Amino acid sequence: MSMILSASVVRVRDGLPLSASTDYDQSTGMQECRKYFKMLSKKLSQLPDRCTLKTGQYNINFISSLGVSYMMLCTENYPNVLAFCFLDELQKEFITTYNMMKTNTAVRPYCFIEFDNFIQRTKQRYNNTRSLSTKMNLADMQTEIKLRPPYQISVSELGSANGFAHLSMAEYKSTGKISAAPHQRLEPVTLPGIVSFVLSLLCGALNLIRGFHAIESLLQNEGEDFSYVIAFFLGTAACLYQCYLFVYYTGWRNAKSFLTFGLICLCNMYLYELRNLWQLFFHVTVGAFSTLQIRLRQPQGKSPDYNV
Repeated sequence: MSMILSASVVRVRDGLPLSASTDYDQSTGMQECRKYFKMLSKKLSQLPDRCTLKTGQYNINFISSLGVSYMMLCTENYPNVLAFCFLDELQKEFITTYNMMKTNTAVRPYCFIEFDNFIQRTKQRYNNTRSLSTKMNLADMQTEIKLRPPYQISVSELGSANGFAHLSMAEYKSTGKISAAPHQRLEPVTLPGIVSFVLSLLCGALNLIRGFHAIESLLQNEGEDFSYVIAFFLGTAACLYQCYLFVYYTGWRNAKSFLTFGLICLCNMYLYELRNLWQLFFHVTVGAFSTLQIRLRQPQGKSPDYNV
């Protein structure tokens, strides 16, 4: 019997579950699929906005939009067009009910669990195809899926480092799917983000100026330590790279931001004799603030083109 078994709503940037249907099936197959749900949740920011994972007797489908992903588990023979119509309906209702501020600031798992009521009602309708509303335009969805079919994820991809490691770039481009990693858009810039960007540029400029002054002092006094010059220029490079990480998406972005902040701290520790405590505090605080803003500005889920 073809049917939808479960569904969940997950935040893209960190895989935090926001809501889910209440499932009572404890079979081995369902338990295995829940593991795939968790693995996919951790990789949503690296995957295209519409995907399907085939796991034997079951399929996992999901769409991502505005930083939130809508996932569902169904039997392998459940019609593809109905599966994505179901997800589309969940997406519309969730966007209407909750604003982006609430979803972005949520800290507890399943903090929107009341959305389960809508999931259950919608799941019952889609499991009884005869009761589906005639106003649903299945033809449009069918056309959209033919024009832009969901990316087919293999189980082996879930164990790779970035979700596409087993594909060469040429092979992946030839599939016609949109890559989420190299050209992923980031969430809109906030006022604190702009402030951190400007302050990082200022710190970089201050380090650069002090670096040139250190070179002049080195030329005039042979006893000066050249390592101070290196520390100033390394600090400049670290500040500018923080600006780059804030503006552009790259692989291992969060890890790079923490390493860059660590370099800023090391440079300022080395320059302790040349700066007073307030200057050191300013540079380290700006570095920490910029690192936080890089962490908060996560990849944005792409808005699906269909039936919205």
